[in-house]
Amino acid sequence: MRARSHTLRLCWMMLLSSAVLPWAAAQPAVDQPAQVDAGWVLARLARPAPMRTSFVEVRESRLLKEPLRLSGEYLRPREDTLVRQVRSPYLETTTIVSSKGDAGQATIERAGKSRTYSLTRVPELASLQSSFGAMLAGDQARLERDFRIASQGTRARWTLVLTPKDAGLATRLKQILLYGRGAELRCIETVPAKGVEVQRTLLATAARAAGDEADAAALTALCQGETG
Repeated sequence: MRARSHTLRLCWMMLLSSAVLPWAAAQPAVDQPAQVDAGWVLARLARPAPMRTSFVEVRESRLLKEPLRLSGEYLRPREDTLVRQVRSPYLETTTIVSSKGDAGQATIERAGKSRTYSLTRVPELASLQSSFGAMLAGDQARLERDFRIASQGTRARWTLVLTPKDAGLATRLKQILLYGRGAELRCIETVPAKGVEVQRTLLATAARAAGDEADAAALTALCQGETG
């Protein structure tokens, strides 16, 4: 059960391993009024390791008086490894290592303690590994086996919406929304299947533009491309 408590966070990390980090070295924005399509976006996701990018993450919760704001860095030192380093307001490192032979494993280190567990303990992540491996390869057909993909906006400002087809994952995750400008992915918004506790992860230039901003509304606007 403790492993399952990390499911949505690992969902983000699976996504980041194949989408966020490749986009960290994004090309200059291309301002074209034509409606963007998913193929155009996915074609720009393929980038080789190593990659790294800063992030600002905002978690909403009814248990908190105000959203929790985390900042740090994502690193992809090798094709099979993703590292998430939280540097504020606490120190924590999560490492996911994929494997061709099995589901792979996750290791979480915090306050001098470390624990490692197999991703087979969280079955829905197996489909995420396959799906986002497809994203990394720019393989739209394979990605569409696990997600319904919809695109909105133009190449200058676009949104990609991923809706899980897998029933198990759909009980936890409603949608993943990717916001970008030109060839840069600036933010990921993950919507849980139940409740309204959306998690937003600002990346690269959006993360830098966030600075020390703590206001939830301002960070939401920045995430969705309304400012910055």
